[in-house]
Amino acid sequence: MGMKAKVGLGAVVGIVVLGVVSANAGNDAGDGDGGGTASADKRSSASSDAGSGSAKTVEDKGSGDKGAADKGTEKASQADQFKAFVNKNGTAKEKDAVSHVTKVQGADEQNDILDAADVYTDFTGGLLGKGTGPAKLIASAFADWKHSENGLVTVYDADGEMLGNGNF
Repeated sequence: MGMKAKVGLGAVVGIVVLGVVSANAGNDAGDGDGGGTASADKRSSASSDAGSGSAKTVEDKGSGDKGAADKGTEKASQADQFKAFVNKNGTAKEKDAVSHVTKVQGADEQNDILDAADVYTDFTGGLLGKGTGPAKLIASAFADWKHSENGLVTVYDADGEMLGNGNF
């Protein structure tokens, strides 16, 4: 008799848990951003600022450069955003090194657990070429641009060979 009661109680608890999970999944699917009061507040503030073009609207959309980004920078590729940051804040040598960047991948997807970003350049020659020195400058400038608890940026040449890497 005790075993039947345990099985019955387990089935009831399982049904309740499934009901709660499916109810939450239905709420999340309707609005597309996780539901809840915080997202409703974001939607209302974003809709009230939609006509003004303020920086707050850009921040609500999750811009990587908080407060300093404008709408043109937000729509730019990751490489263009990186170059714009270095041109504004970098040294002359960093600006020269970053001018060779052709593509950046993985900079917008961070979870602070194991972040990895790839920076592609137009240098040639791999580790023995002339791009290894600028690769360290590029990795350093990338660390100034993006911050992560456990991030690794890798710089590649035009042929896809690794030139260098660094933490960010």
